[in-house]
Amino acid sequence: MFAVTAFAVLIALGIALARAFMGPTVFDRILAVNSVGTKTVLLIAVLGFLTGRPDFLDIAIVYALINFIGVVAVLKYVKYGDVAHSGTSEDG
Repeated sequence: MFAVTAFAVLIALGIALARAFMGPTVFDRILAVNSVGTKTVLLIAVLGFLTGRPDFLDIAIVYALINFIGVVAVLKYVKYGDVAHSGTSEDG
């Protein structure tokens, strides 16, 4: 059962990668890369259970956090041109 699930996640991962390369806008590509990261987390978790090593869930959780922070940083850079931008106006 886990092998079928891993295969399905790999197919979805391939579709998301295709979308990342063909996306018409940068935001479509960022969303596709975020989707690839999420599917990678799912694949790590499924492979952990497939091999009988549920400690892979810890690795999947860390990867999910890194994926989230990375996507937020990229979106902030695309919107403001600077990752250190606070998001408030500088006019006061």
